[in-house]
Formats: sequence, C-alpha cells, structure tokens
Amino acid sequence: MAKLLKKPLKLALVQLAAGADKSANLSHARSKVLEAASNGAKLVVLPECFNSPYGVKYFAKYAETLLPSPPTKEQSPSFHALSDMAKEARAYLVGGSIPEYSEDTKKYYNTNLTFGPDGKLLATHRKVHLFDIDIPGKITFRESDVLSPGNKITIVDLPEYGKIGVAICYDVRFPELAMIAARKGAFLLLYPGAFNLTTGQLHWELQARARAMDNQVYVGLCSPARDMEAEYHAWGHSMVVDPNAGVMAELEEREDICYADLTGEKIEETRRGIPIYTQRRFDVYPDVSEGEVKYEE
Repeated sequence: MAKLLKKPLKLALVQLAAGADKSANLSHARSKVLEAASNGAKLVVLPECFNSPYGVKYFAKYAETLLPSPPTKEQSPSFHALSDMAKEARAYLVGGSIPEYSEDTKKYYNTNLTFGPDGKLLATHRKVHLFDIDIPGKITFRESDVLSPGNKITIVDLPEYGKIGVAICYDVRFPELAMIAARKGAFLLLYPGAFNLTTGQLHWELQARARAMDNQVYVGLCSPARDMEAEYHAWGHSMVVDPNAGVMAELEEREDICYADLTGEKIEETRRGIPIYTQRRFDVYPDVSEGEVKYEE
C-alpha cells in the first residue's frame, strides 16, 4: 500500500472573526498564523473570507485582482500578506478565501490562495459551487448574485508530505470533488467554510465525517469565529476528522486554533480494516476520477 502521507504532519485550523477593516483583518490573521506555527504547525489554514465580512454586498467592495500573478501590493494586499505569513511562519498556508475580481472576465470569484513555506504561490482555487439556498423561515442566500463559479478541482503537492485537496465551503456538499482528489492521491481534504447557524447545525460535522468516510482520508473544515454583531453568523466549530470518520479535534464558536497530528499509518490502518479501495465495482458504475476531469496540480 503506497503511503499517501510521507511523514507526520501537524495541522492547524485558525478560527477567527473578520471585521470591516481589511488591514486589521490581515494583521490579526498574521498573529494567529504565527501562533499556530510557534506551536509546531507545518500546515496552517485560514477561514473563508478571512480578510473581509462575509456577505453578497461585501464581495465587490473587498475584491482584489490576482492576475496576472503575482499581482502588485496595490492590486492584492492579501496575496502579499499571505505570502509573507507563510514565509515568516515557515509553514504551508491555505489562505482561506478572499473575494477576487478578474479584469479579463469582468467577474468576481471566491478564491483560495495556497502558499509554500518559501512564500511562493502553490495553487489557486476558485469556489466551484456557489452558495445559493432558500430554507423558508431560516435563511436565503445567493452568492451567484455577485460571484461566478470556478471550474477546476484543486490538488496541491506538499513535497515533504504528499498531496492535499483544497476546496471552499459549499464545495464540501459535492462528494465528486472529494473523491477525485482522494483518488488522485490526496491524504487530506481542506475546506475553509462559513456555514451558518441553520446549515451548520444540520450538516457541518456530518459533511466532514461523510467525506472522510467515503474516501478514508483526513478532512479539515475551517470556519470563521461566530460574531453575533455581524450580519452573517458563522457556525464556527472548526474541526479535523480522521480517515475512519472520527472527530479528532473540534472548536466551539469563539476565536481559537484547532490542532491535529496526522499520520500516514492511520490512513493505512483504516484502509486495511475496511478495504473499499480494492472493493469498488467500476464494472458496475463509473470511476468519477477517470475521463475528462478538470483539475490542477
């Protein structure tokens, strides 16, 4: 059995709240990333829309231009802040997400940037599935009123450790993305996400455990902290789930950092015990990771 995770890895999910001041948000994120790194984390994750309030009316106001890459500091202060954080922390950094504006397409996106310990950009993921829901009497939200979807699955190679899959929030509800990343060799699926108090209570933990169970890999969900003074109330409860769908670590709703130690042995043990990877019947149904799949490594 090939080892997906080459050596043990300490993961940190940073649960923080973002206010109206982008510079303050970036400074606060830096302090928490460095705190996580000082506690031994080599892979640090920030939440969805960590540099701005989350909401349709904020996306255009806080959007930054990322292309051509690298952008200037004026075009994207968040790009440069994340790059500097990763370099200063000497850690891989999955930079949550930020609102992006593309000069080429004239469209807005919800975009993740992942950096290496040298501060270099490793991958960009635009949220593939937009959060358009209507639960009567509970919540109505339409990201597509402003945002456009990305069109690629994102798999990032961390040379010392292995591959991770990166997606954003609502993407977690679509198991095909997770299955493709896992079957392409990812040992960990990461989802910066801002579930609300309705969907969080219903499905936050369930989705994390389901994606882990389906694929026998680690899963991390990184939420903003809950701020009841803000317009959008995030669920919080950032968590790490192991390949056997057990919750390894979970936060409450306030600002905090969630840590977990990941090992390749846990993946191997899980797959030996319940060997779904050798029991799938692709003579009965198709393998979603084969054929024409848009993904970036």
